[in-house]
Amino acid sequence: MGGDHAPKQIVVGAVEAACALDDVKILLVGQMSAIQREIDRFSKDRKQLAQRAIEKGSLAIIHAPDQVEMEDVPVEAVRKKKDCSINVAMRLVKEGRADAFVSAGNSGAVATSAILNLGRIPGVKRPAIAMVLPTSSPDRPLLLLDSGANMDCHPEWLVQFALMGNIYSKAVLGREKPAIGLVSIGTEDCKGNQLVHETYPEMKKLKGLNFVGNIEGHDICGGQIDVAVCDGFVGNVILKTVESVAHAISGWLKRELKKTLFRKICALMLKGAFNALKKQMDPEVYGGAPLLGVPGAVIITHGNSTHKGIFYAVKSGVAAARNDVAGLVAKAIAEAGEEAKAG
Repeated sequence: MGGDHAPKQIVVGAVEAACALDDVKILLVGQMSAIQREIDRFSKDRKQLAQRAIEKGSLAIIHAPDQVEMEDVPVEAVRKKKDCSINVAMRLVKEGRADAFVSAGNSGAVATSAILNLGRIPGVKRPAIAMVLPTSSPDRPLLLLDSGANMDCHPEWLVQFALMGNIYSKAVLGREKPAIGLVSIGTEDCKGNQLVHETYPEMKKLKGLNFVGNIEGHDICGGQIDVAVCDGFVGNVILKTVESVAHAISGWLKRELKKTLFRKICALMLKGAFNALKKQMDPEVYGGAPLLGVPGAVIITHGNSTHKGIFYAVKSGVAAARNDVAGLVAKAIAEAGEEAKAG
């Protein structure tokens, strides 16, 4: 029920996922009448797809009478609205009736519900929101964490973010040996604030982690780094800045190409290249942001996601569940704890 285009775009994306993905069952959690009404409004062909998915058991509706609004205070809403769609869906994961959770709703409420219902993986100090961003290398997106869950962090938290990001980059994004960078204002180990200074030597101690040192803002989209680690304040500023710059460039380009007839003709000739560029910069194809550090696959996707964004978020949830990202994170955190005790 959450998101700028809910429930319509959520339902469409879920139906597409149920029909396209093998061995996947989608549970649509929300107000049953509203969900059914959207299915009834489908075109004939899409309605037939939805009906076929329901009949073969790959799509079902789970009623949740309440919902968290975007303006709600996350902690209060999650605690007071026990049967909101976020809580009901999260309990399905807790009870083992679902393997992954996907939402385009209030991200703070999702994180709060996950911690209250699922808890944390043993040893994890703070779960982190990891956002996947496009880079100059089309096949090498970057994982940025934390992207907004933890504003004031300790060095130990950032070290754990690196471990968790390393696991997700390998298991879901397909990087064999992810390059991990610590976000700072210079590559030298003497640069940065107190948090960066204290985190740097701790990151270097980790065995089996390809820590490349400090990275700067221009490295975020450079295509050479796989995981960028920072506190949630810095991460959220980076995320919003990257999004706004992408929108600004798109607007500038459209305006300039419309100024003369010659430019318009050239734009038509380059339409294929522009479409390819648009696809590379489209955040919806990167599958939302995993909440790492909780015992389950939790994917938070953008509030303005269309059906395409929901489809890819479901794919990410499936990949995280099938590759047991939570289990791998638990193992990595436990091993790091043993290393710290031994050394």
